[in-house]
This record gives sequence, structure tokens and C-alpha cells, in this order.
Amino acid sequence: MGHWRLGLPHMTRKWLEVVAILSNGAAVEDVAAATMRASQSGLKKAPQDPTLIYTFWLLTQIPKAARSENFSEELRKLNLDVSNNPTLMEIVAAFNDSIGIYSQHNRVRSDIGAMAQLAATEIMSEVVGKKLPTLFYPEPGDVQSAFKSFSETKHFSSLGRTFFTRFTERYLKYYLSRELSNHVGPTKAFKNIDDHSDFNDAFHLHCHETSRIVQEFVGEWYSKQTYQGGIDEKKSQNFLSKALGKIRKELERRGQAHG
Repeated sequence: MGHWRLGLPHMTRKWLEVVAILSNGAAVEDVAAATMRASQSGLKKAPQDPTLIYTFWLLTQIPKAARSENFSEELRKLNLDVSNNPTLMEIVAAFNDSIGIYSQHNRVRSDIGAMAQLAATEIMSEVVGKKLPTLFYPEPGDVQSAFKSFSETKHFSSLGRTFFTRFTERYLKYYLSRELSNHVGPTKAFKNIDDHSDFNDAFHLHCHETSRIVQEFVGEWYSKQTYQGGIDEKKSQNFLSKALGKIRKELERRGQAHG
């Protein structure tokens, strides 16, 4: 089975600009924008990735399933292998397994797909988990209610934004992480591990602030498409193309504004 791997831009002119910016200790806005420019061909192709499309589509379907009287049955219709009263962790695990099975069955494993899968499973456990009265032994109805809340526009906006935050961060770090360690040392941009850790925290915050550009967009799209007959994988692909295009432009804008 093939695996679509992202190419590494080492020694290209644009990547050498990233190295130079890091060497000079530039701010995260500049680093993120430069990394995006050096690797944007992969981000432009990302909306064509079947696993990314499937992952995002599946993420839109679980809140809808939670509106049903038989939540577990609706989840099973989505190929999530769950019990009659599934816990949050059971749903997250089934969600993750479903994506893995999809990728394997369709022979479409890819780096982009893996990033999307990890981003989605992370936010499902974290963001949905915050809606539960307790993570330890919640009532069966609590889990369904937590997912159901994300069928509302404002809550899906938050879920969607967090997904794009994590995906964007993982995408940029895929390239950047290979270079960052070369800039840690007493005479380098990051004098110690604490400086390196502070940079990573700031980078995450920057990705989160960047994703604000799609927060309202994703909620309105979700509400409109759900009302107009539902969301399928083709609609998901079209949306991803627009949303990731907005993020690319916002990363560039924020870099220019800071510079």
C-alpha cells in the first residue's frame, strides 16, 4: 500500500529563508509565514487528500447523530463500532479506528491524512470532554448531550476552529520541527530547552489566533449545509479548500503585519 508523503523543502531558496529567520531569532509570526511559503504546495494539495476529507466529514456527522433518539445506532451507521451506551473514550477510539480502516481499505495513507486524524481525535476528547460534568463515569446521556451541543452553530464554530488550529500547527511543525533542534544552544536563537518550549507555546497560540479567520465561516457553513440536505464528502472537500485557503492567506498577512 502506498503512502503519500510530503516532500521536504530543504535547500530550496524559501526553506533557506526559514533557516535564516530562525538563526536570527525572529518572532513566531515570521517563522510561521516563512514556513508556510516554503511548504505551501502541500497545503494547497491537502483538500484533495481522501483521508483529510473523510476525517472532517466524519467530524461533522457525530453531532448530527447525537440529535437522534438512538445515538449508538446512528454512530454504527457511520461505521463507528460502539456499544449501546458508549463512553466518550469509546467513541473517540471508534472514530480513530474508522479513519484507519478507511485509509487502509482505500489505500490512501498519507502524512496529511495522519495529521488530520490526530488533530480530530485530540480535539474530540479534549473539546467534547469539557462539556461533560465529569470525565469519570459520566451518565450515558451526558456523552450524547455533549456531542449534541456541537450541532449548534456557535459550538461547531469552536470545534471547527480548534480542528484547524491543530491541523495547521501539525502541518507547519512537520517541516519546522526538523530544523528547530539545530537552533538550541548557548550561542543560538534558543539558548536552552525552556526557550525552545516557550517558542512552541507561542507557535501554538499563533496557529490558534490564525484559525480565528475560519471560526465564523465553519459554523455558518455547517448550519447552512445541514439545513440544506446534509453534508457529504464532496461538500466537505469544497469547504476544506476554501478554509485552508483562508488560513494560508492569514498566515501570510500576519507575517507581513508583524514584519
